[in-house]
Amino acid sequence: MIRMLCLSITAIHLNLTKHMKYFIPFNHKITQLQRSFFLLSAILLIAISTKAQGIRKSYSEMTEIERINLVNAFYQLRFNGDLINDLAVFHGQFFDFTNTSTPNALDIHLNLPNQPQNEIFLAWHRRQLFELEQAMQDLDPYTTIPYWNSAVDQSPSSPLWDFNFMGQFNTDWSLNRNLGANGPLPTPTNVTNTQALTNFFDFSNVLERQAVHNGAHRWVGGAMSATVSPRDPVFYLHHSWVDKQWKDWEDVHQSSAYLRTDMIRYDGTYSFNGQVIPAVNPNDITDSRVYGVFYADNQLADLDDYTVNNTYNPEELFFYQYTIQAGDGFEVPAGRTARIESTTTVRLLPGFHAANGSSFTAAIGNGTMGMRDYPIIMRNQVPWDNRGVPIRWNACGGYDEHAKTVFAGDIKVYPNPFTDHINMISPNSCDTWLIEIYDLSGRKLKSKYYAEVYSVIIDDLSSLSSGTYVLKLTINGNMEQSSLIIKQ
Repeated sequence: MIRMLCLSITAIHLNLTKHMKYFIPFNHKITQLQRSFFLLSAILLIAISTKAQGIRKSYSEMTEIERINLVNAFYQLRFNGDLINDLAVFHGQFFDFTNTSTPNALDIHLNLPNQPQNEIFLAWHRRQLFELEQAMQDLDPYTTIPYWNSAVDQSPSSPLWDFNFMGQFNTDWSLNRNLGANGPLPTPTNVTNTQALTNFFDFSNVLERQAVHNGAHRWVGGAMSATVSPRDPVFYLHHSWVDKQWKDWEDVHQSSAYLRTDMIRYDGTYSFNGQVIPAVNPNDITDSRVYGVFYADNQLADLDDYTVNNTYNPEELFFYQYTIQAGDGFEVPAGRTARIESTTTVRLLPGFHAANGSSFTAAIGNGTMGMRDYPIIMRNQVPWDNRGVPIRWNACGGYDEHAKTVFAGDIKVYPNPFTDHINMISPNSCDTWLIEIYDLSGRKLKSKYYAEVYSVIIDDLSSLSSGTYVLKLTINGNMEQSSLIIKQ
């Protein structure tokens, strides 16, 4: 149940009507009778069907209820079409085509600096986050995707990895994480230097290729270091932080712009569960507020320069357990509905405006409107069945374009692209080789075993269809090394 306690509002520019559910002047003392009235009013509001926009915050600033509902949302979305896997497989299939037989094909990653006409990295992941977040809010309107600030939160024993939070997925979904084993996380200096770049494409390129983005993928390991990295729920906490980096940069520079006007998956032709996903122009989402998304930090959420539009949700809901302040161009027009809820403080500052005919609620609650019982974690074990093949995040950067060679660790693999065979050469004799070839959905297609050789030729590959595959090497029974290979 919601707990209506007290509401501290600084009201400078308000145009309120009977639709304004709670308005208590700043520093007004509330009687017990008033408390009862507010509680009764809140109970009456429970019947409202809501689907939120939201305030994203550090996972460390979530309430326990928020954490449980987030975990449950990840588990529940594995069913009814498995949106988690659909997003991950799409991400893997269109990861990067730079060094393939179709290098100009539209993809998601690593287009800068040489293919700016294809660049969509930040915008695509912003829309991906929003797609998943909207699905989560169908389950619980208070749920938003929190962020993991990997520049300061760097311990394998951090609360992020507690079994009752992100830790349980490693076991339940067979993610094969290897925290801290594959390279450093970013430093605050990395973040500062990236934010200081003044050209948008320079900023996006450095952000994507260097530690601010790729550090967490490598450091977590397992599925997170694969092209299907969205199979690990922590992918979304990481990319929520990456999206916040873009938001912070854009707030200062206000110059994000793309050459493309469309994005794969979000081009109006792709459907999930029978529903066509609307087309999105990346230039239309350079400001996170387009989606009603705000980022809180250090116990403060500033809601500004935004007009409630109910485009995506019948009630736009902004919940944060710490201080929320709305002002400086935050508008609730006539005929629009919004709710701002905190467990502690809501402040309406100069520049906030709720018009006549709008429905606006400012409330003190605990984020459980409409919830009868305190939630419990509803785990499920739906492992990826070895479909999340580990790929080093810089695999696409390991190509020698002139020799048509790709390197899996110290193993030289060529030709790439190939037609009917692949050669592999090791600088040292290997006691055993286990060579496996997977498609991008993780289905194993070939498996070969060799012993005590320097080189191997796999010459029965003509039956493979043209496309991108994963070559996985297990050398001497332990170190797994992987790379992308392309069949012409």
